[in-house]
Amino acid sequence: MEQADAPTQRGLPVPTDLKRVTVHGSELAYRERGTGTPVVFVHGGISDLTVWDPTIDVIGEHFRAIAYSRRYAWPNVDIDEGAKDYMQPHVEDLHRLLLALDAAPAHLVGNSWGAFICLRLAIQHPEAVRSLVLQEPPLIPLITGAPPSPAHILGSLVRHPSTTLATMKFAATGLGPMQKLVKAGKIRPSIDTFARAVLGAAEYAAAPADLKAHMYANAGTHIAQAVADGGFEPLSDQDVARVTHPTLVMTGSLSPAVLRLLAQRLDELLPHSRIVDIPDASHVMHIQNPAAANAAIRDFLRP
Repeated sequence: MEQADAPTQRGLPVPTDLKRVTVHGSELAYRERGTGTPVVFVHGGISDLTVWDPTIDVIGEHFRAIAYSRRYAWPNVDIDEGAKDYMQPHVEDLHRLLLALDAAPAHLVGNSWGAFICLRLAIQHPEAVRSLVLQEPPLIPLITGAPPSPAHILGSLVRHPSTTLATMKFAATGLGPMQKLVKAGKIRPSIDTFARAVLGAAEYAAAPADLKAHMYANAGTHIAQAVADGGFEPLSDQDVARVTHPTLVMTGSLSPAVLRLLAQRLDELLPHSRIVDIPDASHVMHIQNPAAANAAIRDFLRP
């Protein structure tokens, strides 16, 4: 008797241990490990819940660890062609997910765009959050404004020259070329260009094939954020400074300068934070050096 093929979505096999929950009009896939105090993992752009595979079992030994795929991310329903993907709906999704899974208040662990989502949730719904672990959120609106404003950039250049110049360089050499490739319909090259900009060229070349496959599978959200100028919402220094939750800011020793400088700025603004440098890793530090990244998260969450 022939064995049925495993289900696939966007060309990739779907794990058999996924659960589903409908929040805010979208069905979201998630995976859960362990029991106890909830720890919820929020992935970044062009990725999905599988990016936390090296972490969820480790944290699930002592906590109720939940990793979910944000709306439009694999294996959820893809975003409509031509639509724009902004951050605020994802913030609302996370809030409603916590309530639907009886996981509020939760420790939130976010990477990149997902870390930005966690930070915004802490600003908007502080009662739903116990603590924050933020891996290099791209807090570009602090430097440029959202939408970008020459006056905002000039003011930032005066107050924070190194971070502003690094952000402008990142926009010119990474984001700008990526957006041009998207407009030209060269989607895979645009993903490669973006990934090299946020990981570093050598680190992206050495990235696991499975990570790259999932980046390509999430091309829809990549395009939708690119045409929305990153999908960012306004954020001010004062917004960040109001977050009083205990926070661990994580950065990679090999990360591009702009991400390290923005992480340092975040640590300066938050009243109850500390920053940790993960060696031999860049922007996806929990994949590039899982032992060190997991230890940092576990030590921070430990009562």
